Amino acid sequence: MNVLLTGAYGRCGTAIIDHLHDDSGYEFTYLDREEPDENGEYGEYETIVADVADSHAVRDAAADQDAMIHLAGYPFTDGTWDDVHQPNIIGTLNALEAAREAELETVVFASSNHVMGMYESENAPELYFGTESSFRLSHEDPVRPDSYYGVSKSFGEDLCRYYVENYEYPKRAHAIRICSLRMPEYDHPYGDAEHDVDDGEYERDSDEYAQQVARMKAMWQSRRDFAHMIDRCLRTDDERFEIFSGVSDNDRRWYSIEHARDTIGYEPRDNGEEWDSPPE
Repeated sequence: MNVLLTGAYGRCGTAIIDHLHDDSGYEFTYLDREEPDENGEYGEYETIVADVADSHAVRDAAADQDAMIHLAGYPFTDGTWDDVHQPNIIGTLNALEAAREAELETVVFASSNHVMGMYESENAPELYFGTESSFRLSHEDPVRPDSYYGVSKSFGEDLCRYYVENYEYPKRAHAIRICSLRMPEYDHPYGDAEHDVDDGEYERDSDEYAQQVARMKAMWQSRRDFAHMIDRCLRTDDERFEIFSGVSDNDRRWYSIEHARDTIGYEPRDNGEEWDSPPE
């Protein structure tokens, strides 16, 4: 299967490269706004350097592909409408239009937990502690974005549904509401807290550290679980639009993974509760 991966060298894209690049079932084409450092970990990979807001570039990159994983976009919740408009609104439209014109079978879209972020905002920090959440959010619950970024991802989900239900291609689109996925150094439920300690924001024995760990034990999706979810999305034959929660099998998670289990056979290997300290 020929797969175009946009936003290839961010946190999510590199997880796919790390775990799926050598899979004989896939031939990836990587697109990013910048070339990877030629002396870095991903410097060996040929890259299409382009902005997804450039419709012609995305259309050219989609030619001769079978599927697209669309990760490229503005990723910060404190962004303005101007920040998200071109990369997240226009860029997603360009990606789906390119998929339609190139007759791609499958699109996987990087959505975000921030589509549902107000549920967390109203229930934090109590939500982070304890092994059972007071609720579990699923694809059937109303969206409640917490930012322009969340709104842009909600728009992307709706656009995916529109294309699948109104055009012959793409045949299927899957939106993954990614929770908390990190680069390899911080790929564990202590990752955000350790990152903040490294940045000098607080100490390891602080309340802030404990709260950040508690949140990540609920929200963490390991890089290998994310790549596994992508793999399952690419391999399904269902011709429809679906929404999945991008999270590992954490005891205290408040995002349900049952729909992904039942629909695409998602079987995460990791659980934040199995960690009682950061890696040495």
